[in-house]
Amino acid sequence: MNHLEQLAAEFYEFQGYFVRRNVQVGRRPRGGYECELDVVAFNPESRHLVHVEPSMDAHTWSVREERFGKKFSAGRRFIPGLFKGMDIPTEPEQIALLGFASNANRKTLAGGRIMTTAEFFALIVQSLEGRSIARAAVPEQFALLRTIQFACEHRHAAGWN
Repeated sequence: MNHLEQLAAEFYEFQGYFVRRNVQVGRRPRGGYECELDVVAFNPESRHLVHVEPSMDAHTWSVREERFGKKFSAGRRFIPGLFKGMDIPTEPEQIALLGFASNANRKTLAGGRIMTTAEFFALIVQSLEGRSIARAAVPEQFALLRTIQFACEHRHAAGWN
């Protein structure tokens, strides 16, 4: 699991979602699987189901379209079976979380929404802003989120903006 997958999984779990990580789906008769879904998360309270495919690639849009198309298609087929016993929505929100891309001219990829890492970090910082380490520390099992919380709290003392 790369750091972006880990961060996405931590963020959704911290927000109250049940999270599945690196799930092999589409078992083939002669062995192996069709593909792996990086992060699938379900919030039973809001009934939000999300499938996130983080990537730090620098591929062309056509290569990405093919790669994410395969993963998002598999997600739509196999995610309903990942949360057995839970009444989940039939269509997940699908997000291509991209480290090297802009969504200024392109908002979707293979049917999923493009989210840049800058947007994702802004969302994380917004959710942690004002959470005092002394009074509301992020639990230690969320190491990456906790690091961001420390950075948020100490950036003013260090003279960051």
